[in-house]
Amino acid sequence: MTRRSGRLHKRSENAPGQKSKVAKQSNRKRVQPLSKLHCEKNQLVLEGITRPCVLVDTPMKGVRIDGDGGSLVRPSPLPHLGWGSSDDVWVKMVSREQSYRHSKSFMQKHPTLQPRMRSMLLDWLIEVSDEYTLHRQTFYLAQDYFDRFMSTQSDVEKSMLQLIGITCLFVASKMEEACPPKLWQMAYITAGTYYKEEILKMELIILKALRWNLCPETAVSWLQLYFQMASMSVDSDLLEPQFPQDAYIQMTRLLDLCILSINSLDFQYRVLAASVLCHFLQQEAVEKLSGLSKDVLQPCLNWMAPFVETVGRCGRAATRDFASVKDDGHNIQTHTDYMTMLKDACKNEADSQFPTPPSSTEKTDAH
Repeated sequence: MTRRSGRLHKRSENAPGQKSKVAKQSNRKRVQPLSKLHCEKNQLVLEGITRPCVLVDTPMKGVRIDGDGGSLVRPSPLPHLGWGSSDDVWVKMVSREQSYRHSKSFMQKHPTLQPRMRSMLLDWLIEVSDEYTLHRQTFYLAQDYFDRFMSTQSDVEKSMLQLIGITCLFVASKMEEACPPKLWQMAYITAGTYYKEEILKMELIILKALRWNLCPETAVSWLQLYFQMASMSVDSDLLEPQFPQDAYIQMTRLLDLCILSINSLDFQYRVLAASVLCHFLQQEAVEKLSGLSKDVLQPCLNWMAPFVETVGRCGRAATRDFASVKDDGHNIQTHTDYMTMLKDACKNEADSQFPTPPSSTEKTDAH
C-alpha cells in the first residue's frame, strides 16, 4: 500500500546538488564502513578477509503458496475501497507475503557467520539510509532482499556482507525513491572498500537469485496500513496516509529494533507489524483490523516483550525535520543507537527464559 512512496514526495531540489552535499563535510557524524565498525562492549569486529566465496546466481526455486494459521481472512478486514475490490487487494497482499518467504534458518548455510553480524549490517544500512534521507520502505526492502538472497546462497564469508548489503540498498532505492542515490555514492559510503563495478556485478547476482521478485509487503508497509486503518475517517480510501505521525515514529522505532534480531524472521511481516501495533492500541482492535487471531499474535507478542521494555526505558523518539521532505519526515528512516538497545533487549530476553526461584517462605515442606 505504500509502494513508491518516494515518488509522491519528489525531492527534485536535491538532485543537482546531491553530489556536493555528500562530498563535503557533514555536520553529522560521517557513516563509517561496516568493515571498520566496532562494538567495543561486546567486541564485535567484522574486519579481515578469510577466503573468497563463490556467489550463486541460480534463481530461487518456486514456492507453493500454502495456507497457514490465520493467513487468508474472509471477509477482508480492509474497508470498502472506491478504487478497487478490498477482497482482491487483501488476497493479493497476503498471497505476496506467503510467496516471499523468509526464515532465520539461512544462517545454517553460512557456518562462518553469526546472527550479530546480520544485526550490525542492518544497523549500518539504517545509518546509510539516514545519511541519504531514504524512506523507511527503502530500508525494509533492502532488509528483505538481503535475507531472501542469503537463503539462496551458502558459505558466504563475512567479508562479503557489506557489499551484499549496500547492493541490496542500492536496488531498493531504485525501486522506492524518486531520486535514488547514485552508484558512485553507494561506493563512496563504503569508504573505498568496494568499487562501482563490484556493486553492479553484485546487483545482477542478487536480481537473478531473487528472480527479480522485488515487491514484497514489508513489515513497515504492513504497519503503516494497519495504523492507517485504525486512524482512518469514514470516507477515507487508504490512498493517502492519515494517522498521528508522532505515534507512528514511536512504532517504527520498536519495529526497527525488532527487525535487527534474526529471531524476528520467525514471524510473518504482517504478524510482526500487528504485534508492534498491539503495544500502542487495544489488542482486540488490532485483531479486528489485521484479521489475525490472538493465537497467531501471542507468540510474537511474547517474543517482543523484552524489546518493548528496552524501548520504554529509552523515552520517546524525537521527531526530526527534513527540509527536502517537509511533509514526509515521518517516513524517512532514522538511526539511533540500535546496537546498544539490541544488546539490552537480548539480555532481557535471556533473563526472561529463566524464571525467578521462589523465596524460602514460598517453598513447600519436603515432609
